[in-house]
Amino acid sequence: MIEEIKKTCEVLQAGGIILYPTDTVWGIGCDATNEEAVKKVYELKRRVDNKAMLVLTDNPAKLNMYVSRIPDIAWDLIEVADKPLTIIYPKAKNLAANLLADDQSVGIRITNETFSKTLCERFRKPIVSTSANISGQPSPSNFNEISEEIKAGVDYVVNFRQDEKIKANPSGIIKLGEGGVVQVIR
Repeated sequence: MIEEIKKTCEVLQAGGIILYPTDTVWGIGCDATNEEAVKKVYELKRRVDNKAMLVLTDNPAKLNMYVSRIPDIAWDLIEVADKPLTIIYPKAKNLAANLLADDQSVGIRITNETFSKTLCERFRKPIVSTSANISGQPSPSNFNEISEEIKAGVDYVVNFRQDEKIKANPSGIIKLGEGGVVQVIR
């Protein structure tokens, strides 16, 4: 796995996009601080760039680097989550502008899955994580369900966990708004 992490980091550093296993479904990813790389992901997915994508990071302590103000409830949600949880935070910062929603919010998930967590630790930046499908098509639940178009459209396909047949599920999503507003999205 260490060699795969090294190769993947090199691709991300060069502004490339990757196909990689996450704590939920297989994802298309890139450096979440690189606007050109984010643009490539939107193009591959044929997705309009006003529909935000989420990012992964490995440690809750890093949230302060990417969110202007973290509502107190976020810490409780992170602590009690028993499955992958994406939290949409208001007022993102230090991320590619085209990654954010129109209201400047961003969805961030703290990953605990071995590969994606180690990748985030070694890369030292958040990584885009969007489902490995063309926009509007069903999300693949394992590597074998990913279309050849997606596999051919990335700069690097991670060679780890490709043989798993487990049907993965997307994360839960909760949006935290100004003034303590909490909205369950999924």
